[in-house]
Amino acid sequence: MPARDLALLTEAAREAGRIALRYWRKDPKVWDKGGEHGPVSEADLAVNDMLKARLMDARPDYGWLSEETPDSTDRLAVDTVFILDPIDGTRAFIAGEETWAHSLAVAHKGKVTAGVVHLPALDRIYTASLSSEPMRDGQVIRCSGRDRLEGANILTTKANMAPEKWPGGVPEIIRGFRASLAYRMCLAAEGRFDGMLTLRDAWEWDIAAGALIAERAGAVVTDQTGAALTFNSPGAQAKGVLALPAGLHAEALARLRG
Repeated sequence: MPARDLALLTEAAREAGRIALRYWRKDPKVWDKGGEHGPVSEADLAVNDMLKARLMDARPDYGWLSEETPDSTDRLAVDTVFILDPIDGTRAFIAGEETWAHSLAVAHKGKVTAGVVHLPALDRIYTASLSSEPMRDGQVIRCSGRDRLEGANILTTKANMAPEKWPGGVPEIIRGFRASLAYRMCLAAEGRFDGMLTLRDAWEWDIAAGALIAERAGAVVTDQTGAALTFNSPGAQAKGVLALPAGLHAEALARLRG
């Protein structure tokens, strides 16, 4: 089933890209969702509507968790769910930047079994399932082999490196950033960066697909306490995310714990 789900997600992600590109750099309508939820554009909603219709028609017995659909506890009563962000990096999309993504995943009993991250503006797609290799554009990818945190190229925000968050000492890293959390996880998966981390609570729809892709590529993927990520949780959030090669992951955890 993971292979069939991956094929379905891949086709749906490509269709999502075709829809989103019709709005990209075309001054789409934008609304503020309030609080810390940020903006939403008419493209986010159009993509969400298509994905829900297409995916739920194909798998009517699956649950549904999407950033742009009001959440329902109904999803907690089923074993298998779609978890997705119609556009991850909406601010970048609105600004006309290229590094926004569609993040689509299927999770079964808390574990992601298939995931796709598609960046239409870059014509790039990352895929993985429990029964297939992690790939970028059809080529197998592997995470970095680096074993020391000092000097590593890590995707994270400046706020994540605040001294009070690192009781064991802030590591001297080379910091990079991309707007899409899903894309950051994929860049770690393919070894273009040595890893990524976020110490803020992370929504499941941002990380589900990327977590599987990075894990299948050899990274150790956990929350900031070192606990395994589980999906389709009631709150739909993880306590941050670390996606790093084994040596870097162990060192980061040690420093975070002090």
